[in-house]
Amino acid sequence: MNEYLLASILGVVQGFTEFLPVSSSGHLILVSALLGEGDERIKTFEVVIQFGSILAVVWLYWPRFWGLLKPLAGRAFSGPRGLFLLFLTCLPASLLGLFARGFIKTYLFDPLSVALALAVGGLCMLAVEAVKPRPRYASLDDLTPAAALGIGFCQCLSLWPGFSRSASTIMGGMILGAPRALAAEYSFIAAVPIMTAATSYDLFKSLPLLGTADIPFFLVGTVISFLAALAAIKVFIGLVSRITLRPFAFYRLLLAPLVFWFFQG
Repeated sequence: MNEYLLASILGVVQGFTEFLPVSSSGHLILVSALLGEGDERIKTFEVVIQFGSILAVVWLYWPRFWGLLKPLAGRAFSGPRGLFLLFLTCLPASLLGLFARGFIKTYLFDPLSVALALAVGGLCMLAVEAVKPRPRYASLDDLTPAAALGIGFCQCLSLWPGFSRSASTIMGGMILGAPRALAAEYSFIAAVPIMTAATSYDLFKSLPLLGTADIPFFLVGTVISFLAALAAIKVFIGLVSRITLRPFAFYRLLLAPLVFWFFQG
């Protein structure tokens, strides 16, 4: 397949699924396997193009990120306190990912593991929606350090490819008292520091595999990922205040056995 067509396809998949509770890494693994592309270079590409998705969040939530650098009067989620909350959310998954990186890449980056993660995540989403946790927070400014850390522990589930970082943090936020739309907003913002750190670390470790000839291929994927993520975030934010997570859960539960059947056969 033409490299730029491949970069465009994977960029769309990454960008559009990164912030939906369906797992971008899971979909990338599946699409790459279907296209017969799964070497170390492609695995690195799938990580690097997340920079496009990260930039999309910063672009859309720029006032919030600026507030983290310059404290705003009347905004508790700004300045040092806002940074501290994000630090607490990122800490558990960052530490676990650092020590379990080799195990994850060796044993969990395959379609059958993704199928199981899709199913488990879908069932968890249905359970959270059935429980209907009582909202305790009205805005990001109401979030407490305990809530931020609790969401961080939930985010550890996202290290299992196919579970979804977005799903784990949104469910964690809802369980701890954030309305669905607020949980989604915090999920997007909290994605930036941990995705930046993880992507940068993976890129650094994989530099020996890459050369200058790879730059155009990676740039195309990153730009496409940015544009697709912009569209996905706007669509999801418009939906999440009006619908539950159930449609995404049913999609995952439908996809999981199809993936298992296709790749097992």
